[in-house]
Amino acid sequence: MKRRDSLKALTLSSLGITALNPQVALAEQRDLEMQMPPETPLKIPGGRTKEEAIRDARLMKEKFLTVAELATIKVLVDIIIPADEKSGSASQAGVPDFIDFIVKDMPQNQTPLRGGLKWLDRESSKRFGKIFTLATKSQQIQIIDDIAYPEKAKPIYSQGVAFFNLMRNLTASGFYTSKIGIADIGYMGNTPNVWEGVPADVLKQYGLSYDS
Repeated sequence: MKRRDSLKALTLSSLGITALNPQVALAEQRDLEMQMPPETPLKIPGGRTKEEAIRDARLMKEKFLTVAELATIKVLVDIIIPADEKSGSASQAGVPDFIDFIVKDMPQNQTPLRGGLKWLDRESSKRFGKIFTLATKSQQIQIIDDIAYPEKAKPIYSQGVAFFNLMRNLTASGFYTSKIGIADIGYMGNTPNVWEGVPADVLKQYGLSYDS
């Protein structure tokens, strides 16, 4: 199974198909917020209350992640979900912005995320003499391969494993609730059924025909 397919399966099992309608609303909300300047009053779809809209607007203005941290996140999310022949990558779906918002909306993720990013740079510097974003693609993948598979990872990489688990979950959640990710799933929303009549094999079974 391809990495993208396995992430899709994990995301769908955690969200549930019936939860995708509100997830679409959240995706539309996120796209709207990213496009509007902070000073513009937000009109939130999906039944958001005024208080929730005010809080979201405040969080959008706040800064937590640094430019360097967001650059590392962009590299990571595209390693987790790269572009393929069907759809764009995680960064093209706006996942770094999603993570930037989530760590402000859910502060309990701030320390694990920042600590993990620092661990990644330290590990890259120890191995290759440069921070993660300056390492080559193959060097980056070498580090990721050591922390991406918890059942195979060495104990010395436990912090990296915990960090990558968090990044993988955030990336899958952000991607598969974005417009690109929802299109990648093939989710069509509530659509009317198209009735094409009784199947031919059923008509034949009962000796019936539309022509007669």
